[in-house]
Amino acid sequence: MIPTMILFGLLLGRWWKVALVVGASAWPALLWAQGVIAAPPEIVGAAALGLVNTAVGVMAHQLVLALLRRARGHSPIPIEARR
Repeated sequence: MIPTMILFGLLLGRWWKVALVVGASAWPALLWAQGVIAAPPEIVGAAALGLVNTAVGVMAHQLVLALLRRARGHSPIPIEARR
């Protein structure tokens, strides 16, 4: 269960705000649809866990992006404008 949300965060980590919102809302909805949770405190807990697990995947994605940009010498100025 946890790896599902981490993978979700890894895949959609570029759009981290959307990924976190969807992760926090989709996970409890999925558990509720399967009948695993029913009470409001369980739904809030599931939303928190979905958010945290998605955030772990998003952070890993963002870390890889930052490392790749650093390795490539990424500059915010387009190559054409440097000439």
